[in-house]
Amino acid sequence: MTGAGATAPRIGIRVPPCDRADRVVETVRRAEELGFDDVWFPDSQLLWRDVFTTLTAAALGTGRIGLGTAVTNLATRHPAVVASAARSVAELAPGRFTLGLGVGNSSVGPIGLRQTTSASMREGLGMLRALLDGQEWDFEGKVRSRLRDPQAGVPLHLAASGPRNLRLAGEVADGVILLSGVSPATLAGATARVREGAEAAGRAYDTIPLTASAFCAVTDDVESAARRLKPVCASIAQNGGAPFLALAGIDVDVPATVAGVYPDLVHAEDWDAAVEICSAWISDAAALRFAEEFCLFGTAEQLTERLRALHAAGVTGVLLQHVGSYHPPTELIEAVGSSVLPALALPRPA
Repeated sequence: MTGAGATAPRIGIRVPPCDRADRVVETVRRAEELGFDDVWFPDSQLLWRDVFTTLTAAALGTGRIGLGTAVTNLATRHPAVVASAARSVAELAPGRFTLGLGVGNSSVGPIGLRQTTSASMREGLGMLRALLDGQEWDFEGKVRSRLRDPQAGVPLHLAASGPRNLRLAGEVADGVILLSGVSPATLAGATARVREGAEAAGRAYDTIPLTASAFCAVTDDVESAARRLKPVCASIAQNGGAPFLALAGIDVDVPATVAGVYPDLVHAEDWDAAVEICSAWISDAAALRFAEEFCLFGTAEQLTERLRALHAAGVTGVLLQHVGSYHPPTELIEAVGSSVLPALALPRPA
């Protein structure tokens, strides 16, 4: 999942493994047909089907599109287990697989585990890279082991939003998945931290792929569509992101615990109920401002212009997300594929 066109970033779409793998692959094939560059799969063992099972089916059922995790983790899955799974997918989709990693979030929360610390992430990335490259690893001074039939060169991308992990990504990862949305102010801050990490490690910052994750909707009624974002906006405020929202003039105060939403605000099973509950703290005006500043909501022409601006600002890829977790992003794939991708005129691999 490297490289970019001359005027636009790579366009990726988030597809949750919310159904049988063979049915999810039908969605992936449609994205491939319409010209998307990448499909990214989230990983949460209680919310969705197994991500590597789905990736295997997608690898066998497609021929061009990039495939990646966005993201798996090293808390519920031991790094050695992740290395084996990543190797298994990469050999089925040569040059097409990217291993995206994060702190755990919806994987660790529902089972009472803690998110991965920066120190543990650094060690885990080192272990993954060594094992995938066929090197031995010293497991806590007890035994040295290696991965049979390794698959060298699998890109390891780190999803990050806080300054510590952004610097870590710049220092050691092969790419970064930016979780700050597409607000120019937050993107500038995030990429500055990545640059700091890269320079501290003596790496060339300009060679590190940067993928910006953003909720997206192709619509000429942004105000109406934005109401659906209230749980997302509330979750950001609830988890320490209030200063980011304040940069866009969004001042909200959300309690640490919100009753009536399962399993959490971003992955609510009853999204309509979550929207109504979050309306107690997120006004329609705040949701609209959030959509305009941090998300990619607008007409095809507006989105095309913003995507080109993101590329000009140094973003090499985007990860588009639909609102919701338990149905495929069919409408978003069709809308972007039919109206945005042709306007971008991205060069496509043969």
